Amino acid sequence: MGRLWGAWLLPVGLLQLLGPAGACPCRDPRLCRPVTGPAGSEVFVFDVGQESWKSYDWSKITTVAAFGKYDPELMCYAHSKGSRIVLKGDVPLKEIVDPAKRAAWISQQVDLAKKQYMDGINIDIEQEVNETSPEYYALTELVKETTDAFHREIAGSQVTFDVAWSPACIDKRCYNYTGIADACDFLFVMSYDEQSQIWTDCIAKANAPYLQTLIGYEEYIAMGIDPKKLVMGVPWYGYDYVCQNLSTDHVCSLPKVPFRGAPCSDAAGRQVPYAAIMKQVNSSLSGLLWDEVQKAPFYDYKVRRLFFQDTVVWSKHSERVN
Repeated sequence: MGRLWGAWLLPVGLLQLLGPAGACPCRDPRLCRPVTGPAGSEVFVFDVGQESWKSYDWSKITTVAAFGKYDPELMCYAHSKGSRIVLKGDVPLKEIVDPAKRAAWISQQVDLAKKQYMDGINIDIEQEVNETSPEYYALTELVKETTDAFHREIAGSQVTFDVAWSPACIDKRCYNYTGIADACDFLFVMSYDEQSQIWTDCIAKANAPYLQTLIGYEEYIAMGIDPKKLVMGVPWYGYDYVCQNLSTDHVCSLPKVPFRGAPCSDAAGRQVPYAAIMKQVNSSLSGLLWDEVQKAPFYDYKVRRLFFQDTVVWSKHSERVN
């Protein structure tokens, strides 16, 4: 790349001289200050570790959710670009029904964010919740109390919550969506893995069918959630399926793999990164094909099917939702 990425980070020896863990790791101490001020249009990125962040277009990114191992170099660089970097938050819901345990978990997250000079937390629960259960109410309180604590303790901090592509109890996640939206800064809508529960024919389908995705946003908005509190998440991967039968009109029948009550699911396939898809598509049996109903590209190879989304489709999504 030709960039001096390490220029943002103090040498290890000097860090050790500075004292205990938590000393600012950046060459410029100002980079350890929280990022403040409104982000405007949010471009939210999940970073899963390694060094892919060095290839990001930082002119567009507003927030990075660090789902991999903590990387102080990433923190320093993100702050140098005016981008927030936030923790991943996950906890077994049964453990936060008790208000005292909930408060202890929140305190731990705030302390960790301060120690690592981070700007908030992205709560990614994705656990089953029944609308009549204690967890239903505890989850809403968790989000509210986490938001209050972070906003109080870290200036300009951001607390967000990940939700499924639709609020219709997807994967048995029957959350208090309106209450959670009111309690946090915004909802990150995971507009992918939309075949996690297949109730109709057990066939390969797109990771994020166009119209189905739009319906999900319309459902959130119909609940009274402000569209400005909905950030669209798009997949950077597709699904590779082994077809039990592949018809002449490209219908790929799948083995039935149940998931959370549904008889069929995308668990019959495996996730494939976008980069790997682009390397393989030109050598596939079918070449790149287009599903007009789902508005998604796919291709066949051997007796397999691979569905994915491309950037053209998703730019249209963004225009429609905005």
